[in-house]
Amino acid sequence: MREHTFGPELGFATRAVHVGNDVDRDSGAIKRPITMANSYELPYDPTDMNWSSAGGNLYTRNGGVNQRYLQERIAALEGGEDCVVLASGVAALSGLFFSLLEQGDHVVFSSVTYIAVYRLLNELFNGKFGVETTLVDTSDPANVEAALRPNTRLIHIETPGNPTLSVSDIRAIADIAHRHGALLSVDNTFASPYNQRPLELGADFSVESLTKYINGHGDAMGGAIVGKTEYLDRVRAQAQVNLGGIISPFNAWLIMRGSATLPLRMKAHNENALAIARWLEGQPGVRFVAYPGLESHPGHAVAKRQMVPGFGGVLAFGLTGDHDTHNRFVSHLNVITSAVSLGHDESLIVFLGENDERQYLFPEEFHEGFFRLSVGIEDVEDLIADLRQALIATGLAEPEN
Repeated sequence: MREHTFGPELGFATRAVHVGNDVDRDSGAIKRPITMANSYELPYDPTDMNWSSAGGNLYTRNGGVNQRYLQERIAALEGGEDCVVLASGVAALSGLFFSLLEQGDHVVFSSVTYIAVYRLLNELFNGKFGVETTLVDTSDPANVEAALRPNTRLIHIETPGNPTLSVSDIRAIADIAHRHGALLSVDNTFASPYNQRPLELGADFSVESLTKYINGHGDAMGGAIVGKTEYLDRVRAQAQVNLGGIISPFNAWLIMRGSATLPLRMKAHNENALAIARWLEGQPGVRFVAYPGLESHPGHAVAKRQMVPGFGGVLAFGLTGDHDTHNRFVSHLNVITSAVSLGHDESLIVFLGENDERQYLFPEEFHEGFFRLSVGIEDVEDLIADLRQALIATGLAEPEN
């Protein structure tokens, strides 16, 4: 039976379909099956085996075959040497931090990040493990350089940042990190590897919540770290085997299935989000819109350089009105669903109120409450019509004649 081999010269869409997949040797199926076993046959003499080794077929916590197939694909999409796939995006982030950092190390990280990163680096790692951390506005690389110390081990950024869509210059910050002997990790979840590949811009690690765009269907959780094997072997040994953050075979298979259509879905997410952002920017009842694809966004020039071919499917906006106005607006939406998460096929919206504990870190226009809108792949005319009728119902727009 012929084995397929796929090199890096292939295009992104071809890699999304083929890398990690092959003909199943037992059945001849052209899609690799789900292997739900949690244990594998041992060799004739297993006594010299390392029960905590990672990667071989021993016990699924040490590594499973569906995990391995998915790792091959994600590494190819990100343009990386190696990949570790874990149970969730937070498992990937915490696994990377746990494996890299030692007591007394210093970390500089973005002031606008996913809430779990804020918890991990602003509270848990420094409180429990003696890791020093500094929050900075990484949209200005000078802030990053000014925050560095002799013991800075890692710079972690998120671009675009969750939830305000701030943009950080990956190449500039990578240069700063490496001049000072530090490593750079980038949470690439909002962009996806279709739009942005941090490793090609000089980062040491690209971290993805596979739950979001790469899966794309809102039905499985996973997380990935892409980088050099010398570091990822440490993640496998510590975060995967000894902390047990392994992905389930079924979730790995679901994400593998979803990832094949990533290029097609991201094209629709990009186009829909840009059209909606431009439409919202022209509505009198909308107080502000934040989307890197808008010329009005302060990080637009940087985003245009490093996000190719598009700016992602997430935007933020606020209404001219009080707290209840925002909730009433959501209650009138029919196509767009009020729910957390992002990167699904359907559009999702969440209201982030004035009491968010990170408000002091956000730009002033966000302090009165705002929405994070994850734009799906529906017909954009239907999404705009849904937003329009909700604005009318809330009293923020005039009915059409």
